[in-house]
Amino acid sequence: MARPLILRPHRVQCAALCTRNAGNDREVLLITSRGTGRWIIPKGWPIEGLDGAGTARQEAWEEAGVCADSVAPEPVGQFSYNKILKDGSAQSVLTSVYQIQVAELAEDFPEAHQRKRRWFSPTKAAEQVREPELRDLLLQL
Repeated sequence: MARPLILRPHRVQCAALCTRNAGNDREVLLITSRGTGRWIIPKGWPIEGLDGAGTARQEAWEEAGVCADSVAPEPVGQFSYNKILKDGSAQSVLTSVYQIQVAELAEDFPEAHQRKRRWFSPTKAAEQVREPELRDLLLQL
């Protein structure tokens, strides 16, 4: 069913669901947002010249220092949220999520001094994020 225009997200972003294997388990990398310090996954606006997976890889590097082993070419899911803009208004954003297998984490990366990063089990990661659809995606891992 089509959503009315007024309810459709006005903007799109690409996000990186960064994972690693920890023995028989999988872990998810979360980072803190720069503004509020809440736990999120790396994400950003589409980058000219890159597809969604390429944008997700770039955001994972810039925001979390992720050196990717592999990036899924297609999104593993989507979530929506309201991004608060500089003028205080809220913008509805639809975010496509690409899974990235992490090879290693760099110590020196563009936003190293602006964010914290931490590995969580998918269940614990789901407890940390605010977006219900992202929570559901994490619980499917």
